[in-house]
Amino acid sequence: LIRLYHPVVDFVLRWRKATLLVALLLVLSIAYPLSKMGSEFMPPLYEGDLLYMPTTLPGISVTKARELLQQTDRIIASFPEVHHTFGKVGRAETATDPAPLSMIETTIMLKPEDEWRKVPTERFYSDWPEWSEGLKKGLRLVWPEMKPISVEKLTEELNNAIKFPGLTNAWTMPIKTRIDMLSTGIKTPVGIKVMGDDLQTLSDIGEQIEALMRTLPGTLSAFSERVVGGNYLDFTVDRAAAARYGITVGEVQEIIQSAIGGMNVTQTVEGLERYPVNIRYQRDFRNDLPALGRVLVPLRDGNHVPISQLADIEIKKGPPGIKSENARRTAWVYVDIRGIDVGTYVKSAQKAVSEQIEVPAGYSIVWSGQFEYMEAAKKRFMVVIPMTVLIIFVIIYMSTKSVTKTAIVFLAVPFSLVGAFWFLYLLDYNTSVAVWVGVIALAGLDAETGVVMLLYLDLAHKLWGDKGRMNTRGDLVQAIHHGAVKRIRPKVMTISVIIAGLVPIMWSHGAGADVMKRIAAPMVGGVVTSGIMELMVYPVIYFIWRGRHLEKTVRVTSEGDIEEH
Repeated sequence: LIRLYHPVVDFVLRWRKATLLVALLLVLSIAYPLSKMGSEFMPPLYEGDLLYMPTTLPGISVTKARELLQQTDRIIASFPEVHHTFGKVGRAETATDPAPLSMIETTIMLKPEDEWRKVPTERFYSDWPEWSEGLKKGLRLVWPEMKPISVEKLTEELNNAIKFPGLTNAWTMPIKTRIDMLSTGIKTPVGIKVMGDDLQTLSDIGEQIEALMRTLPGTLSAFSERVVGGNYLDFTVDRAAAARYGITVGEVQEIIQSAIGGMNVTQTVEGLERYPVNIRYQRDFRNDLPALGRVLVPLRDGNHVPISQLADIEIKKGPPGIKSENARRTAWVYVDIRGIDVGTYVKSAQKAVSEQIEVPAGYSIVWSGQFEYMEAAKKRFMVVIPMTVLIIFVIIYMSTKSVTKTAIVFLAVPFSLVGAFWFLYLLDYNTSVAVWVGVIALAGLDAETGVVMLLYLDLAHKLWGDKGRMNTRGDLVQAIHHGAVKRIRPKVMTISVIIAGLVPIMWSHGAGADVMKRIAAPMVGGVVTSGIMELMVYPVIYFIWRGRHLEKTVRVTSEGDIEEH
């Protein structure tokens, strides 16, 4: 290490201005990867299972919903990676699961990944000509072309296999979906909430946004809730006709409620369990409008009259459910995306909506889902990151008792950001909460390595001064050599131990690995560039800082000799 580093120090001390200029350009180069990187709230946390949550149009019958659930589950279970499926449609009588009949849920339990199919993968040598087949065989041992199918590819194949008219697919994961729906109600990465007063207007705006979202690149599916798309059977009682037959409106409504809708008349006790007993006409007597019109209403004299003579029966459209938020009625648009980050997609979608969708006065559009989390996290980081930097600055100042030394140590932070963001860019990672957590941790690591470097330079400077040898800039160069070159082992050891502890995370696989990789990646890349740039730039800055008090100048020749003037 000393043999390699010694000529480097001589070179940078000779070309001080060029060294500082190159360092500045490298720091400014951060702008390029930042401009190309997307943004998201959290990286996809693979849970080991998948959740299929398609949405149909309102008004679907129980029979059709059950048939659709069975068909989709049968298709999903036919894939060799799927162990079994469990589907659910409808909802329990509880406020914790307000799912309409039009929302289907299928939990997909997958087999262990070592049992998955192996599919061909494009490698850098795949397109090489036939004469290089021998070399390609050797490369296949290191980078095989066949590897187990990825979760993203499996989801894509599942999505392509399930294509039903009127069914909008959405693929996510069980735990993640529960958390998302509890906090914002949106099950997809991007959600759009249209707020206003009139339900029909909300439905119209939602359908316009749905059609627009389908045309944007990166959209896997888009579905707007039909706020007034529910089918209702309305009985309008003719009061005059009921009075002619000598019965009340309440008696007619009681027949509708009991004979057609069904009424609990008693309970049966089976051991410790109780079950309600519900009675109503059989399906053949109530399965269509003509049959409903023939339902008989008993009169007080023992005769019966068809209900069609007492009430008008018609099917009308109405809201299947009315959602409200902040005391305003809302319509939700679900948007699932693939191959694009949330931040970039929402930015282009917001621009398209503002240009092509006309929102009436009194109505507003709120972007929700993961984007809502991301915006909230961004506001917090605007406070957290400056506070972190300030705390580190104060701690270093308390140690050095010098603003200049503290500023020199802090140069390690921009040096580290060079490697952090370029490494993230090469790995094709988006910025997220996990990435910024890694950047905050990186700031502390860089301050540590910067303090180590400055400490050895100060000790060497003090040692030369105590011996009375700090008289010329040549003496300063010798002191820098002693502090930088002779002490390179502990500095490289500090960097190496940090990297050795973090690099294994980059090869990790399984639940939680995606998040840990994005925390470790900025630290791995940042520590490397920070260490290299500290070893090259710190001696130059230290020479300029300490050398301004020395009268004599020094020139370092290309052979490493020192000439004083």
